[in-house]
Amino acid sequence: MYKNRYSQGFVITLAMLPAVVELVIMLVNGNIGAGVAIGGAFSLIRFRSAQGTADEIAAILIAMGAGIAFGMGYLAYGVVILLALALLYVLFASLRLFDSKPLREERLLKVTVPESLEYTDMFDEPFSRYLKRVERLGVKTTGMGSMFRLSFKIRMKNEKEEKEFIDELRTRNG
Repeated sequence: MYKNRYSQGFVITLAMLPAVVELVIMLVNGNIGAGVAIGGAFSLIRFRSAQGTADEIAAILIAMGAGIAFGMGYLAYGVVILLALALLYVLFASLRLFDSKPLREERLLKVTVPESLEYTDMFDEPFSRYLKRVERLGVKTTGMGSMFRLSFKIRMKNEKEEKEFIDELRTRNG
């Protein structure tokens, strides 16, 4: 019932990441110390910054790659690589090859249930009846641990049935 799909930003980031890594390897050119320092800087950006989208992380990594080129004195390489990656990013984003539906059709559904309620397959039937796609994002405790908040990313089959869908969820929730 629960399916995952990749966002367009994630696919674009995966397509551009090898170019950034190649740029860094080309610039380091066998210097182990510089390679380790750059790897540490990349990991700090990825794991120490606030969680961002794939697009934001790609932009940061591209900027770091260009900054490394500029910092090592390769100004022409840095400008050429930065412009090429920016052009590639704009091309991928404008083609919308990996984006099947506009994101405005996706909604965030949050349902709060009592901790005593067995929720694992409780909503499967209304989900299959009313939703094209559902992805469980997480479960979190709330209300001093007496309630669970379930989060889902959903896409409705028919937008006009939204009220019926919510009413059915409400009756199942008690």
